[in-house]
Amino acid sequence: MANTKEKLFTEFPPVTTEQWEAVITTDLKGADYERKLVWKTGEGFNVRPYYRAENLAEVDFLGSEAGEFPFVRGISKDNTWRVHQTIAVECAKSANEEALKLLNSGVDSLGFCFCKSCACEVDVDALLKDIVPTAVELTFCGSSVKGLAALAEKVLAKYADQPKDELRLNFCIDPIIKDLSTEGDFCCKTGDECFDTIAKLIKATADYKRVKMVNVSGATFSNAGSTIVEELGFTLAAAHEYLVKLMERGLTIDEVARKVRFTFAVTSNYFLEMAKFRAARMLWANIVKAYNPEKNCSCKMIAHAVTSTWNQTVYDPYVNMLRGTTEAMSAAIAGVHSLEVLPFDYAFEAPTEFSKRIARNAQLLLKHESHFDQVIDPAGGAYYIESLTKSIASEAWALFREIEDKGGYIAAFREGFIVERVKASAAAKDKSIATRRLILLGANQYPNFTEVADKNICECAVTRKAQEGNVLVPYRGAMAFEDMRLKVDRSGKTPKAFMLTCGTLGMARARAQFSCNFFACAGIRVEDNTFFKSVEEGVEAAVASKAEIVVVCASDDDYATVAPKVKELLGDKAILVVAGAPACAPELEAQGISNFINVKSNVLETLKDYLKKLGI
Repeated sequence: MANTKEKLFTEFPPVTTEQWEAVITTDLKGADYERKLVWKTGEGFNVRPYYRAENLAEVDFLGSEAGEFPFVRGISKDNTWRVHQTIAVECAKSANEEALKLLNSGVDSLGFCFCKSCACEVDVDALLKDIVPTAVELTFCGSSVKGLAALAEKVLAKYADQPKDELRLNFCIDPIIKDLSTEGDFCCKTGDECFDTIAKLIKATADYKRVKMVNVSGATFSNAGSTIVEELGFTLAAAHEYLVKLMERGLTIDEVARKVRFTFAVTSNYFLEMAKFRAARMLWANIVKAYNPEKNCSCKMIAHAVTSTWNQTVYDPYVNMLRGTTEAMSAAIAGVHSLEVLPFDYAFEAPTEFSKRIARNAQLLLKHESHFDQVIDPAGGAYYIESLTKSIASEAWALFREIEDKGGYIAAFREGFIVERVKASAAAKDKSIATRRLILLGANQYPNFTEVADKNICECAVTRKAQEGNVLVPYRGAMAFEDMRLKVDRSGKTPKAFMLTCGTLGMARARAQFSCNFFACAGIRVEDNTFFKSVEEGVEAAVASKAEIVVVCASDDDYATVAPKVKELLGDKAILVVAGAPACAPELEAQGISNFINVKSNVLETLKDYLKKLGI
């Protein structure tokens, strides 16, 4: 048999970009290409409807492999990540018992958080009893610089007989973001004192290759409402500030860079999040490289990912499981070092055993059943992902340089630049949520109609903290809708909206479905109806239902005659609402019909207004 190589699909001639564009233009039938097909992201760049090989012509990082500088494709030759879960430490013995259970349930990265206790006072022997340090990664967070520094000394003393190269310990010391950026100032008397403490710890652990002393908490920006580009740009700027401050204290770039760990949030923006981690590794590698490290391994970014809190919801909380799963997929495909999927009830209660089990199992499924850990950078080479990586890197780098021009992160933060940028991005997101251009399932779209808030849900869980001074304040995007809905649930009233469907059946049903979703977002009970043969029949049923709101659902052509008749028969027995934006709206308004809901409505403000009319 002849040993020949045939070129497949030779009978199909190549299609040029011009040919594709010509077909698209024809299919659009005169519609605006940019408006219909180009996605204008909030990140500072637009996304095309399709990408081709020619779009990669200016992508200069192509060609490197995983484990090779600039580490776009990953920092190692495999895609194994660590499954992380965090334990709140109030009692060392109880925390240890929970830790041992987690280690037998698939977790190989443990976090101990000291938010309600001082790390320096913990009984380390009790906390770490029976935990084999060389088999698991341990992370300590939630305490002050001094508290974590004291804890580090205790932990290292406990493990003094263990091989230094096999100890994987992370002490999340981050005075720049965790203290200055969220509290308004450093926890020590001065920032210099914090950096002096960190420098001493780095010198003391110089022989421990896998012990990290600085954790740059980039997730803080995302959970305060920043864009993906801002999260990356600000995080890199803060990390660079650590490099500068610590090298000023006599440390080399290799000594400092190897002690830095990063924590990023991973949101539901599926493909952009993949690109973010790839861009982050590349940018950090180039920042460190500029200081001429002895080895390229100093340029590797150790990135921990944690699923977003910003998009979690209190109502319909099981949807949070789905959010966490897609977010975990993004992080796993992007090649993170470790990952924590937050429990679905994290936003409103101390997570239960059930919610914690589901959270870690989401990762274990990705590993053991979907085998995501057996493929290195599966997104690599995809025209779309590579182009996104380039775009995010370019925008984040521009932001990084802008901060450097202001004197670095600390100077830019004290000037108010960081907080103002995040506040502006958060406000834009809030507006998009209020108008449903950004969807949070269960909150501003497709709510569970029959759900009533559990009596154990505290108002503080849905109340956004006031932002006082130049600080970053985390919040959740759904809070404004949840606060409104909780007020209805706790009001002692059960307001109802009745769908009066008449006229053209198809439009009546479509608008009834839209209106049911609209009012249910405020916890208003809805009564849908298939169709009424006459206005009289519909009004009679509406009055009998004792609904406080009656929504007329018909076609635009029907409204000119139907809506006035409903108003006449209904009188003042209920608030009359017209579903849609008919051309005859001015004529209807002239007849005293003033309430309209449609896809352009500000859902949040409109619902607040109706609740006010209902005395809630």
